[in-house]
Amino acid sequence: MLLAAVALFFVELVLYSRQRATMPEGLSVAGVPVGTLDQPAALERLAQTYSTPVELFYGNQLILLNPSQIGFRLDTEAMMAAAEMDRTGPGFWSGYWDYLWNRPGEPTNVPIRSEYSESELETFLKDVGARYDQPPLPPRPVPGTTQFEPGSSGKVLDVGRASELIGEALNQPSDRQVTLPVVDSQPGRPGLATLGTLLKQILQVQQFNGLADIYVMDLRSGEDLHVLNLNGEDLPGQPDVAITAGSTIKVPIAVSFYRYFDPPLSSEAEGWLKDMLTLSGNDSADALMEQMDRFQGPLKVSETMQALGLDSTFIAGYFRLGSQLLKHYQTPGNSRSDINTHPDPYNQTTATQMGVLMADLYRCSKGGGALMAAFPGEITPDECQAILDLMVQDKIGVLIEAGVPDGTEVAHKHGWTDSPLQWLGDAGIVYTSAGDYVIAVYLWDQQEMIWNPASELVADLSRATYNFFNSSTAPGATAQR
Repeated sequence: MLLAAVALFFVELVLYSRQRATMPEGLSVAGVPVGTLDQPAALERLAQTYSTPVELFYGNQLILLNPSQIGFRLDTEAMMAAAEMDRTGPGFWSGYWDYLWNRPGEPTNVPIRSEYSESELETFLKDVGARYDQPPLPPRPVPGTTQFEPGSSGKVLDVGRASELIGEALNQPSDRQVTLPVVDSQPGRPGLATLGTLLKQILQVQQFNGLADIYVMDLRSGEDLHVLNLNGEDLPGQPDVAITAGSTIKVPIAVSFYRYFDPPLSSEAEGWLKDMLTLSGNDSADALMEQMDRFQGPLKVSETMQALGLDSTFIAGYFRLGSQLLKHYQTPGNSRSDINTHPDPYNQTTATQMGVLMADLYRCSKGGGALMAAFPGEITPDECQAILDLMVQDKIGVLIEAGVPDGTEVAHKHGWTDSPLQWLGDAGIVYTSAGDYVIAVYLWDQQEMIWNPASELVADLSRATYNFFNSSTAPGATAQR
């Protein structure tokens, strides 16, 4: 019996030694059972498990992602080292004693250690999105009209969330499936270049053969658009073309007056400002300039514009008939050799510069912008707002106003020649729930224009611009025709 016991002891010792040379029973590495396997077999099982493609579902579409495509790699060296510690952790004889008494250890799992290229996964997902996404369609201009066709929503892959889900699936030994997150995507407003295309189409449809100088600025983003078109052909926009400013120069007069005079103003000055900006009074404009300087008042206005960088905007004499021309101005706008609108030597501007001045007034009313920077302490937000409030009262029912729905607030200043009608202009700020914007439109033709088609053309250009900025709002908000 003693010999039998000794023999049995050594037999069990040999069996235990063989078992101890393999992975402990109940051991898992990265969630994969490897108990009783030697290390090469365990590594092979791990590789087979984690090389299985991840099944991605974009709707009903199945897409297989091979882990090697994104550089997925198991850190088998670190995991096997941890498994080896679990195998050799218990002492030989204590382990043998547990073996004799059939006391297996607690099941253990070595956590997964892996890595993959996030940039390669992002590239893979973007390719998936390019193939299966249904991007939203932004509003599109309807040729021959002032309208924009409504945009439509789409469905696009949420790449960020998809990356997280795939990262989790790559580290799972089973259930390697992911339903890709797809989100609704709403159409945004098209770029201003789209508006530019529609404005040019309107000029072509109405067969306007003169010069159309149009400037638009989105007051939320600061993005702007300049269309300079002569007889259907685009002209270089820099520098912008000089054109007679006429009564639109009264906005610079108001700005300059507030530069030199602070509230509270006299009742007389307040009356002049109101008459000039709401009724386009020439005598009131002259009175305000004389308050700045009896003899050189117009030049004070021009100096203010020059200080703002508006180098093609000036007034060189009073409005009253027979007034002396105080100075000859040569500007970038009236020095172009390719186009000459024969602007009035007494007052000139450009659509771009008048539009920029409107934007400066708007920003000043909000407490910032170029006006306050150029004239610190001389021009205040309240003064700028006072000018805009008066411009809102300029109610004429044509030009820019005719292109927006009733009740829309428009702070603008218009101007034109009575006879012959060779130029007309309107510049202002349109306030809408979908965003405020600046629009300045000047038309000029060497031949006399007819009022109705010319003014309706400005209204259509204004209507198209309003529809552009409000194309994503509720039905009925646009000024469609």
